[in-house]
Amino acid sequence: MDVFTLGITGRVGRRAADGLRSRGDKVSGLVRRPRDAASLAADGFRVHVGDLGAMTADELASLVEGVDVIVYTAGSNGGDREVTDSIDRDGVAKAAEAARLAGVRRFVLVSVFPEAWRERDLPDDEEYYFAAKKEAEVALTRTDLDWLILRPSLLTDGPATGRIAIGPAELHGQISTEDVAAVLTLILHEPSFSRQILELNEGDDPVEAAISRCVP
Repeated sequence: MDVFTLGITGRVGRRAADGLRSRGDKVSGLVRRPRDAASLAADGFRVHVGDLGAMTADELASLVEGVDVIVYTAGSNGGDREVTDSIDRDGVAKAAEAARLAGVRRFVLVSVFPEAWRERDLPDDEEYYFAAKKEAEVALTRTDLDWLILRPSLLTDGPATGRIAIGPAELHGQISTEDVAAVLTLILHEPSFSRQILELNEGDDPVEAAISRCVP
């Protein structure tokens, strides 16, 4: 499989890229900083240097031509609203349009859990971030692409537990980025996950068993 990752230097994106490459998949991606490109290239990835926010859909389409799937793990994590708009909302729409232009049918978006932090009073910028994520999801579902949206709960940098809960609706808690990457690696190889939304949390079931039970 030939995978193009937007967000390949991120917490989930890099781990998923490593997992895919270990399976023999080809992995490429877009980075803003040349030093990140050099590091990734040294590890065997094909890398393009560019600014997702500044490039056009046509420019991005020229980079993704011929790949099997686009994986979008890029995110701003809230804060500056211009960055949130550019990466969390408009970037998804731009990447989806690039996929259409390049003839790439499959598009996997790593989004956020809608109930994340609902027990807290969130700052306005974080509420704006969640709204932008939702707008991106809606825009993607209205395309003709073979899309899949994965909504992990609160991300942690702890070690993988190897046990998850995954399905169309799950309780919100937390989950290791390593577990999210493991799930992402597996569902990319399961084409029957198509045009649906999956929520992901820590759970009691081994990753492969949980995913197998969830296959349509």
